[in-house]
Amino acid sequence: MCELLAMSANTPTDLCFSFTGLTRRGGDTGPHKDGWGVAFYEGKGVRCFHDADASASSRIAEVVQTHPIKSEVAVCHIRQANVGEICLANTHPFIRELWGRYWVFAHNGQLSDFCVEAGFYEPVGSTDSEALFCDILNHLRSQCDRNTSTEAVVERLVALSGAYARNGVFNLLLSNGDWLFTYCTTKMASITRRAPFGPARLKDADVTVDFESETTPNDIVSVIVTEPLTTDETWDIYQPGEWRLWRQGEVVMQGRDPEAHALAKPGAATNS
Repeated sequence: MCELLAMSANTPTDLCFSFTGLTRRGGDTGPHKDGWGVAFYEGKGVRCFHDADASASSRIAEVVQTHPIKSEVAVCHIRQANVGEICLANTHPFIRELWGRYWVFAHNGQLSDFCVEAGFYEPVGSTDSEALFCDILNHLRSQCDRNTSTEAVVERLVALSGAYARNGVFNLLLSNGDWLFTYCTTKMASITRRAPFGPARLKDADVTVDFESETTPNDIVSVIVTEPLTTDETWDIYQPGEWRLWRQGEVVMQGRDPEAHALAKPGAATNS
């Protein structure tokens, strides 16, 4: 299946440590060799990198790892293709503008019998994931506006996510740069690092970092992934149907859809 990675922080932070661990799963310690992408928010702008090659051997991924880019919100995805050919247009995360902001989307899953309705937003590539993203934005565009409260937008996102989850596997990362919305039907985990900071060791690479030397006492940095990246930290595992809204490294809203839990299909193929 594809793997997801996101970061939410209260101060611009680099993603190098977690990104290094994830990229090893892209064709080295894992089978996700069909492309990768990462998006870093910088204010209202987004710095994006995509490659249709395996992240473990990508020179572009190497550049990202060795040139730290600081961001308060970042979204990353490594792909094991199932729907759609292996090409640049089909690499996540996908990005669109809505209400004067860039929205970034990455997805792990596959839905049966999903057909996107015609609307303002259309997919460029051939993945069901990008079609889902367009469907979400078309719903938001028709039912909300730029003045709609965050709570109301999230309520709509939860309803849409629950509806998608009833048709298969739907693990989601979605951000507008201000907040990060996450939804899980099968696999997702998070960790929040804050003072006092300590060391951490990656599962997929011989890399250890002492966060105390890389942070200040006021920093709060949360990482959300498909599966935990480190061996010596305690990760918080999402429950099926659970959703969380992150802002500046903290969970500010959360809930769980029991029907999505009942209808999720953990054994289903989860690639896009």
